[in-house]
Amino acid sequence: MNEAALVKAAERFAQPFYGEPHRAYHNVAHVASMLAALASRGVLTSTLALAAWGHDLIYDPRAGDNEEQSAEVFGEWLTAQGADARLAQGVRGLILATKHSAPPATRGEALLVDADLSILGAAPEAFAAYDRAIRQEYRHVPTLRYSTGRKKVLQGFLERKRIYTAPEFAGLEDQARTNLEAAIRELK
Repeated sequence: MNEAALVKAAERFAQPFYGEPHRAYHNVAHVASMLAALASRGVLTSTLALAAWGHDLIYDPRAGDNEEQSAEVFGEWLTAQGADARLAQGVRGLILATKHSAPPATRGEALLVDADLSILGAAPEAFAAYDRAIRQEYRHVPTLRYSTGRKKVLQGFLERKRIYTAPEFAGLEDQARTNLEAAIRELK
């Protein structure tokens, strides 16, 4: 199967996962937004498209290993499709980079991570809708505990020297910082 056909098959495979009812943000629209962000900057490749479809395949707001599980399930699917081992390994590395626990190590990781975080630099209305959707996904968490945890996550992004590491996404930096600061103020 060529890479274009593999991307189409990946979309069909992934859609039921992204359609799960508990997903208010981590859904097909999020993946489509990432793909559009990469395409509009002229950097979308088949490998990045596959990683975008696989990166949040497994999403349980109560779990801490969603990316690892997503990489495992999507990697098994890629292998079953006869994907080249190098491609499958590369996609796995990209998916794991979206854990956001370390700076991106490669250009591909930087592009995928920046696309994943592009919502942070969106217009204030779109960012506010994202913020509400994240709260909905974490509706099981009591308000005080959610506010404390959410502030910590948002502050972590603000404390980075740069939120976006790929030059193609640098234009989102100022708006992302404005959005994050406003969201933190609202949580206080």
